[in-house]
Amino acid sequence: MVQKNTYFGGLFSGLGSLLTGMKVTLREFFTRKTTECYPENRATLKMYDRFRGTLELIHNGQDEHKCIACGICEMNCPNGTIQIQSEFVTDENGKKRKILKVYRYDLGSCIFCQLCVVSCPQGALRFGTEFENAVFTREKLVKQLNHEGAVLEKKGV
Repeated sequence: MVQKNTYFGGLFSGLGSLLTGMKVTLREFFTRKTTECYPENRATLKMYDRFRGTLELIHNGQDEHKCIACGICEMNCPNGTIQIQSEFVTDENGKKRKILKVYRYDLGSCIFCQLCVVSCPQGALRFGTEFENAVFTREKLVKQLNHEGAVLEKKGV
């Protein structure tokens, strides 16, 4: 008699868990789908503002940037994705100051942690929404973010 109770108890318990799983499956079957038909809807595809695509050095309309080449973003990068080359120049007042020469970013080793963007004291970096980065060689993933001939943005002008 005890064997019969444990047999039927286990059977009904298993049947109850099966029905619970089927209830979840049926509920999800009738919910609205969020799948994007990606290659077909490129024109209407909207990326969210929180999306982290590729790192960008912000340039204004006059091809000026805010980066002062302090190197904080390079120091905070956990895996050495960012490499900054700078040089010292003497301005018209006779003061030496550092200017950005090359801002190199390796998209292939970036973990998109956003530590560089958060730590930048000038607000010169942001993550864009571009996400199509398929290439055949890893060397093409190393990008120079500063434009040729771009200069530091003038304050108060």
